[in-house]
Amino acid sequence: MTARLIAGLLVTVVAIAVALYRIQWLGRLVWAGRDIPPERRPNIAGALQAQLVDVIGQRKLFKRPLSGWAHALTFWAFIVLLLTIIEAYGALFSRDFAIPVIGRSAALGFIEDLFALFVFIAIIVFTAIRLAQSPKRLDRRSRFYGSHVDQAYIVLGMIFLVVATLWLYRGAQIQSGNFPFQDDGWWPFASKATSYITPNSLAFESIFIVAQIAVVMGFLILVLYSKHMHIFTAPLNASMKRQPKALGALGTTPDIESLMEDENAVIGVGQVEHFHKQQLLQTLACTECGRCQDKCPAWNTGKPLNPKLVITAIRDQMFAESTRLIGKQPVGAGSQDTETEPKMLVPDVIDPDVLWSCTTCGACVEECPVDIEHVDAIVDMRRYQVLMESSFPSEAGVMLRNIENNGNPWGMSANARLEWTQDLEFDIPVVTDHIPDDIEWLYWVGCAGALDDRARRSTQAIARVFNAAGIKFAVLGPMESCTGDPARRIGNEYLFQEMAKANIETLDGAGVKKIVASCPHCFNTIGNEYPQLGGNYEVVHHSQLLGRLVSEGKLNPQDPVVAKLTYHDPCYLGRHNDVTDEPRHVLDAIPGVQRVEMHRHGKRGFCCGAGGARMWMEERIGKRVNVERTDEALGTGAELIATSCPYCLIMLDDAVNQRRSEGSLGERKVRVIDISQVLADSIGLKKVPATVGAPGEKTTDSALEESTATGPSTAGPTDGPTVVDPSDRHTEDTEKVKDTSTGDQGENLAMQATPNPEAQPAEGTEPRDSNE
Repeated sequence: MTARLIAGLLVTVVAIAVALYRIQWLGRLVWAGRDIPPERRPNIAGALQAQLVDVIGQRKLFKRPLSGWAHALTFWAFIVLLLTIIEAYGALFSRDFAIPVIGRSAALGFIEDLFALFVFIAIIVFTAIRLAQSPKRLDRRSRFYGSHVDQAYIVLGMIFLVVATLWLYRGAQIQSGNFPFQDDGWWPFASKATSYITPNSLAFESIFIVAQIAVVMGFLILVLYSKHMHIFTAPLNASMKRQPKALGALGTTPDIESLMEDENAVIGVGQVEHFHKQQLLQTLACTECGRCQDKCPAWNTGKPLNPKLVITAIRDQMFAESTRLIGKQPVGAGSQDTETEPKMLVPDVIDPDVLWSCTTCGACVEECPVDIEHVDAIVDMRRYQVLMESSFPSEAGVMLRNIENNGNPWGMSANARLEWTQDLEFDIPVVTDHIPDDIEWLYWVGCAGALDDRARRSTQAIARVFNAAGIKFAVLGPMESCTGDPARRIGNEYLFQEMAKANIETLDGAGVKKIVASCPHCFNTIGNEYPQLGGNYEVVHHSQLLGRLVSEGKLNPQDPVVAKLTYHDPCYLGRHNDVTDEPRHVLDAIPGVQRVEMHRHGKRGFCCGAGGARMWMEERIGKRVNVERTDEALGTGAELIATSCPYCLIMLDDAVNQRRSEGSLGERKVRVIDISQVLADSIGLKKVPATVGAPGEKTTDSALEESTATGPSTAGPTDGPTVVDPSDRHTEDTEKVKDTSTGDQGENLAMQATPNPEAQPAEGTEPRDSNE
């Protein structure tokens, strides 16, 4: 007894000392970051909810049932098996130790063994998943590509030893008659079964009690020195995460005017310590599960961006610069210690092609089981590149200049914003001073809806439907300007805030209270991001208002639109604002529509490729995102691809045209339309054929017009989504804008700009959901 007591306590003291040193070291690294902005500081109610729902309830894990249940049962088991660790330590002091009150309950013995069995089964499931998803065999197609696979197998082995030593020492206790549940027969069934292979030996019992403690303590140290530190950091991160309804606004809105006036201020993130403390904590919370990369549209189309590797690259760089960050070897003037010199995250750690491939769709954030906010980290690094380094893709310079000078990314005159009203059969009030008292809604048309010919047709349909329902609405016309969303997502926070403040002044001056927006990007920006700058309005998306009008009977779809239709969820409507049911409610109310879902839909839908200002940047690497999404839509056999976003409409329409020009559509007539256009036909605003897209029928007079590339786009149908001709750049752009396109960066996975073409999925094939 004395020997096992000394051995058990010695192992514990040494392990705790090592663990405490590691914890303080990690804590000091996190503390090297900037202060957490006030808007990011958690509230008690939100933190408590996160612990109950996301940590204890394991909510996000269940999006993948097999691995989700395996992980949840393992997590819950370790909570239950804390009782067995107490029993092991108690047995060091007394052979017949039992936890007071509950320690000799048959139910407790059964529950402990049951959850230990759950862990054993989960180990088998995890091993099978790891083998099926082996990066050595699948390369980029494995969601564990770039993860520390060897660490995972070591941890699985350690977990197995925790369970094995537990059953062995309990079996020995049964043999010696010192088991807390000695008189409960087969209730502790696994321990009872193990007792048949264990001897009645004090030495054997002592060895495996100490072994159990040693394995648990070793597991503690292994966790803190590996990616599995998420066991401790993920609950902390969950408590500090943002608590929006969906993804909503970006995480921070810096006081850009003050920062621009301060010569020493750093805008965005250029070095590791420029991240705030909670963002550095997020890097320690990453499980390297690869769920983010599995859903990333950039990664799935052969781009170098891997959200997981972005986070782990930041974490690894934080470790590499630890001596500088925690102040042990500060770099002063004339220092010769180059190893502690700070590295720039872009391009030294993260390749520019990685940074600019992001569409900010939020799929990574939606999938992440530990609530890491990849998009905020990427936008923060973009802010530094744009505002501190003037380094960004050259095409984006045209877009930014157009927004600054003309109030829209296309560079068109403000007077063109009312051209879409010319073909309407009724007049729309245009606000010139103060919105009239009898007007309920201001219709925020958006740049695409007002200026692109394809999007204009959906804008006209929305206006016609509103008019038919008796909605009193007005538009700003030339007074409307870009919300600043493209500028903000590309990293030009200054231009965004200037545009936002000007728009807020216009809206407040006009007395606007209620806004309906047809562009999800405008809807998200005005509704979720303008309040941080003082603009507070009731904002709805047109799909929400149409759904409400249909439900209230103010719109009564009666004319059949006989067509097979699939609905594409805009990222900034579905994931960012949790609006997924309303558009489907509108479509389901229309007679004749046979709605079919794509595999990736709702909040787990696939991006069109336009977000994150990618609409105005050329795709030079891999398959076009819009083509990938369109191929999935075409795979459903749909004749109509419906959406509720002008950007999505343009991108999908471009891809349909590309496939048509390639001849892959054959005789199929496929149309990309807004849900309002389908609704307009069904309520009798325009006559349509009984079967949309039937062979031999022309529908050029219908709102459901055949896909055609018209409008401000200067590219041909096979040239993808670029809508601003880079050749139109001002000559001085060459001096002010650095083109950050780069090539392969070698072995560094986070820096790999040119993926292996052999590892890319074939065109038209949907990446497998690597749950199992």
